[in-house]
Amino acid sequence: APDASGVGPLAHNNVDGIRWSTNLGYLNPARGRANLTIQADSLVHRILFEGSRAVGVLVEHGGELQTIYADEIIVSAGAIASPQLLLRSGIGPADDLRNLDIPVVQHLPGVGQNLRDHPQVMVTVRTKAEQPRDWRMPRLNTALTYTASGSHLRNDMILIPCSNAMTDGVNDDSPPIGFWIVPSIYLAAGAGTLRLTSTDPHVQPALDYNYLVEPFDLVRLREGVRMTIDLLNHAAFAEIIEARVAPADADLTTDAALDQWMLRTVTTSHHSSGTCKMGPAADNMAVVDQFGNVHGIDNLRVVDASIMPDCIRANTNVTSMVIGERVADFIQQGL
Repeated sequence: APDASGVGPLAHNNVDGIRWSTNLGYLNPARGRANLTIQADSLVHRILFEGSRAVGVLVEHGGELQTIYADEIIVSAGAIASPQLLLRSGIGPADDLRNLDIPVVQHLPGVGQNLRDHPQVMVTVRTKAEQPRDWRMPRLNTALTYTASGSHLRNDMILIPCSNAMTDGVNDDSPPIGFWIVPSIYLAAGAGTLRLTSTDPHVQPALDYNYLVEPFDLVRLREGVRMTIDLLNHAAFAEIIEARVAPADADLTTDAALDQWMLRTVTTSHHSSGTCKMGPAADNMAVVDQFGNVHGIDNLRVVDASIMPDCIRANTNVTSMVIGERVADFIQQGL
């Protein structure tokens, strides 16, 4: 069950072993429609407005700029690029926009704030030489979901065993050495920020995830790491484990030492959310209403993981598709 505690199979958005993307599920079947134009290799510079009404977008394509006008603009660029586009277009914290000489179209302090994720660390294990280390093996199959000690948030933690571990994490292209068990906070108390560093759309925004700045997050992840170490010390693992690579024994001597290791190694689960959060207009940090409409702006919606008020206790893949389905219904209903 989706809300069950304990060990069980992870939910996968796979059909016959193939990750089911929005391209496979939605775009490919619609490619032949006469009312659909797909323009790849395009970068939206900014949204165009007449007063407080969105009327089009300025797009870079093939080295040239073009203007595309529409009755409604829907931004579905994700929790990083969607707020970045709004900010470049003049929607966001007014002082920040003025500091970059961006004309303010709508003061919305929440744009780029509330950057949510599932902070995680990787407990890395080297397996014995006779153990299989095949890249073709499924990486994720099962997980342990549980409620941290003293937590008021049910199933706020998860431990995920992952095959094909590399020494320096997922960005390491060296041969696999064994497996990880990944403790991750599924409902983190802390949130980060996204801000523009330039009006140039080719320049990436600055991201500060603020991982583990909240003591509640630090305590819960520390417990998750120690629980993982206890699991690895079980006799059942003795046949396959050669050595634990990280954290080192010295990192486990005290809570302070372990905290330092976690602060050095904590990383993203790539489930960024929340930077254009949904909420009523009375909420100063809300960016869109319950229909995805940007507060104070006509004909402009944001429809992706950025509108989630918090990071869900799951992968954001399918939920983002559900958001798209739901808003599509709203549009058909004229909402």
